Amino acid sequence: MKRLVLILMMLATPMFAVQPDEVLDDPVLEQRARDLSTGLRCLVCRNESIDESNADLARDLRLLLRERLVAGDTDEQAIAFIVDRYGEYVLLKPTTSGSNVFLWLAGPIMLLIAAGVGLNFLRNRARAHASVETKGLSAAEKERLRQILED
Repeated sequence: MKRLVLILMMLATPMFAVQPDEVLDDPVLEQRARDLSTGLRCLVCRNESIDESNADLARDLRLLLRERLVAGDTDEQAIAFIVDRYGEYVLLKPTTSGSNVFLWLAGPIMLLIAAGVGLNFLRNRARAHASVETKGLSAAEKERLRQILED
């Protein structure tokens, strides 16, 4: 029974969504199209490449990419055409230039700021704890404690 469940789970993995009518006759161009389409985001499915997505827009993007490659565009020209048309969000791995530098650096900068705030908090807490003087019991408190313990 466990083997059957395992086999069914393996069969349920997502298959490539490229339809047979989309495949190019030239295997070299088809491989280029597949390689490029794995780096482009489906705008409907979000974090799924257009190569894996079954959405109509992903199909349109796959066809557009293949049209650009058949027209003689280089890989960079085809990607640039799609980015110009749909924006940089279409890239699964955004570039590290321009305003994206801030986005790439924001995570590590926030981590360093949080670490600094945490260390500052711990130091202040340790100083406050060390500055509290521990004084002994007064004579009246000692007498009251002795009475409680005797009872």
